[in-house]
Amino acid sequence: MNPHEQFEQEVRSNVDGLKADRDVQALSRIWLREITPHKYAYNFTWMGRPIIQFPQDMMAMQEIVWQVKPDLIIETGIAHGGSVLYYASLLELAGHGEVIGVDIDIRAHNREAIEAHPMSRRLRMIQGSSIDAAVISQVHELARGKRAIVVLDSNHTHEHVLAELRAYAPLVCEGGYCIVMDTLVEDMPAHFFTGERPWKPGDNPKTAVRAYLQENDSFVVDEDLEAKLLITVAPQGYLKRVKG
Repeated sequence: MNPHEQFEQEVRSNVDGLKADRDVQALSRIWLREITPHKYAYNFTWMGRPIIQFPQDMMAMQEIVWQVKPDLIIETGIAHGGSVLYYASLLELAGHGEVIGVDIDIRAHNREAIEAHPMSRRLRMIQGSSIDAAVISQVHELARGKRAIVVLDSNHTHEHVLAELRAYAPLVCEGGYCIVMDTLVEDMPAHFFTGERPWKPGDNPKTAVRAYLQENDSFVVDEDLEAKLLITVAPQGYLKRVKG
């Protein structure tokens, strides 16, 4: 066994240990519960733009992009643009690929800042609902013949995410991923979700993932990746395509 294989075997052993360690998993869930009211994900930027993601998940995305080598990364939900620019940066480093960002409301000040960013040359933005038929058709046309991965991070209700999964997951290449963000809503106390946003335990991305996996056997949850991260906004949300 060469040193690279030995190191990879050690990492696999580490991940197996984390999967089996229920105390560590429980502590991670407690940490997530306690940090959520503090808006921890809002504290980070990528190359000057707010990214509103956990650093752990962005490290996972880097691994996925390098492993899959997609021609296209599709993300629903743009907000301040940090995540779409992050994915564009990864593709820039790899020297190949494009990002499509879809958002129902790309605010003028965000659009201006995103378009002025040096990584915007690998980014195409589409304004409209991610589940609107015309938007879906446009994305499908742009994705034709390309190796794609998908990130769903817009409206987090069950109905909306399930519609997104049905619309965009089929675009994912075999061996690629559809990543459903904010599945952790299902695991949070109900009183966290009393504001204007309609998602809550029982009606959120994780319930949509469960429903989608019941009707589609092309994807499985990457439990090893989740175990490796421990801290993630997407528990059971890293869906790997195992059938073409």
